[in-house]
Amino acid sequence: MRICVFCGAQPGLDPAHAALAAATGRAIAARGLGLVYGGGKVGLMGIIADAALEAGAEVIGVIPEALMDRELGHGGCTELRVVPSMHVRKQTMLDLSDGFIVLPGGIGTLEESVEVQSWAQLGIHGKGLCYLDGGDGTWDPFFALLERMVAGGFVRPHHAGLALRASSPEEALDLLAAWVPPAVTRWMEPREA
Repeated sequence: MRICVFCGAQPGLDPAHAALAAATGRAIAARGLGLVYGGGKVGLMGIIADAALEAGAEVIGVIPEALMDRELGHGGCTELRVVPSMHVRKQTMLDLSDGFIVLPGGIGTLEESVEVQSWAQLGIHGKGLCYLDGGDGTWDPFFALLERMVAGGFVRPHHAGLALRASSPEEALDLLAAWVPPAVTRWMEPREA
């Protein structure tokens, strides 16, 4: 079993985010799980990878050729897969993983996680997705946006519910372990097509 973590290639300004990344790496290892992540050795990516490796977890990094130099591919991973594009990166991460945790990060982190949620909505996979911010509210605006999309009739409530939320790594892993994908995968009614 492996957990994919999406997170920033920057450490961010709040030291609590670095601590959360390290705690998440250790928690994944403590459960005997492997880590799949973006393959960088800098920022929150490097912190979570180092923590998971130090705690004895298998760590698989997946990084596009174009980012190898910019994100400084992590040479200490159990395995570092260098892929031709961002699209292949995301598909590879999906294929290697049994669930997803989203730590604080930037546009890339958000884009990767929203695509995973979109794929779940379309029934492409049935893997859990959990946003983790240590309780500091980093993901509050995202969940407010989801609520607004539901209220506006653009997202069905059960599809918004595909995004789980936790305040600790242990809670996130518990939620993913208990995840059962909703039986309803239809995203449009026949009358709407």
